[in-house]
Amino acid sequence: EARDLACVRGGRTVFAHLDFALAPGEALLLRGPNGSGKSSLLLLLAGLIPRAGGTLLWEGETVDPRAPDWHARFHFVGHADGASRVLTVAENLRFLAGLAGGGDVEAALSAFDLAELADRPVRWLSAGQKRRLALARLLLVPRPLWLLDEPAVGLDAARRRRLEDHIREHRARGGICVVASHGDVALDDPLVLDFGEAA
Repeated sequence: EARDLACVRGGRTVFAHLDFALAPGEALLLRGPNGSGKSSLLLLLAGLIPRAGGTLLWEGETVDPRAPDWHARFHFVGHADGASRVLTVAENLRFLAGLAGGGDVEAALSAFDLAELADRPVRWLSAGQKRRLALARLLLVPRPLWLLDEPAVGLDAARRRRLEDHIREHRARGGICVVASHGDVALDDPLVLDFGEAA
């Protein structure tokens, strides 16, 4: 739940007085042009930029987005792919699984058709393959909240449908998704937050 959230970046108020609440299994779709505040909200929820005001709550308890226990509750997939270029695909996933205290690397590889690329260094991947690796983190370690910033960028139609299936399955298990999209990802019955025009 968000109450009266505000965000200021570069001296400009990006948004203010923002409220929403999501129950298990729900999704929030963030719409609006580039620069309107979609990515800023996701970065704020992930604790990567500070709040200018307002409160975040999880299961009724106040959340500090900078706290490690909050970071253990979500996956964030942003514009950067977040992978080491010198490690292979599988090594990246094994490293992340180690940081998280365990994870199913084989399931993550198969989730986005990466098994054949497991031994390939990330520096040799295409943009779409790097995006699939970033998304594979969602299936590596189960976490209840997925924060996704234009997650289908670089995906072909088949992999985009695979992503939609994984989002659907995550929600069916009680997971929550907050997704910024220009319409390239189909969500079933989302709540919609429209940021309107960019300032």
